[in-house]
Amino acid sequence: MTTIKSHSVGNGDMFYIDHSSDNFTIIDCCLNDDDDDTILDEIAELDANSGIARFISTHPDEDHLRGLARLDDRINILNFYCVKNDATKEDESDSFIRYCKLRDSTKAFYIEKDCSRRWMNQSSDARSSSGITILWPDRDNEHFKEALEDANAGGSPNNISAVIQYMRKGMKRAVALWMGDLETDFMTNIESALNLSKVCLLFAPHHGRASGKVPATMLEKLSPQIVIIGEAPSEHLDYYEGFDTITQNSAGDLVFECHDDEIDIFSSLDYEVDFLLDKGRSLAGHYYVGTLRSLA
Repeated sequence: MTTIKSHSVGNGDMFYIDHSSDNFTIIDCCLNDDDDDTILDEIAELDANSGIARFISTHPDEDHLRGLARLDDRINILNFYCVKNDATKEDESDSFIRYCKLRDSTKAFYIEKDCSRRWMNQSSDARSSSGITILWPDRDNEHFKEALEDANAGGSPNNISAVIQYMRKGMKRAVALWMGDLETDFMTNIESALNLSKVCLLFAPHHGRASGKVPATMLEKLSPQIVIIGEAPSEHLDYYEGFDTITQNSAGDLVFECHDDEIDIFSSLDYEVDFLLDKGRSLAGHYYVGTLRSLA
């Protein structure tokens, strides 16, 4: 069983994947200085029990790397995956300074479309692949080059975000897709260069904001069974009409326990939907939201 967790961290993103092998993956970081010791304790325990752990940064925006120094001090990140960049900021936070230190160190592995890495998407006799594939960026794409140049000059890094897919062996569709903070216009420009396939869980880019709404033609290719809408202020959200959704503002922490043909979903707040099966599952400290048939 693989467990995916989306932490409720306010206006930001922080996920982990506890793979069915001894792989462990953290995607982005968003910690507050005063009250996130519980998250750090949880991640440190999972990290300590894994054979190979990696941190993947979608892009260097503060709400995706806040608290990175605390996390690194706690677990000593050895495998730091990020898009190769020279992003700058006029006001450098401790988190951004640590990001740059890791980005420019020997711990860094630069991710791009179709890149290969043991044991991210390569297996060996020692352990199996994590099932992670990088769908974007294409460093030769002109739109990406423009976004990278802008970020390097101190502009927004949103559109240098990586697109990350997780797929379990033998499944008919990807389990989950992360798109960082890609913006709608940019996604429209790069759609033809993205190799998209059907997905169970789509974590809506830019925390579910309308400015990051996935274009309709891309949604048709992805055909997500559930769209997870993040914790941006409600007045900025797009609720993806016509799709089954879970809104993290109301659900809190979300846990997805992924089995061979179904996904059990749990929340830290009492949250209900009407589109999932009720199989009476339980998880300590969480509410059972329901079960998704992931092969549908």
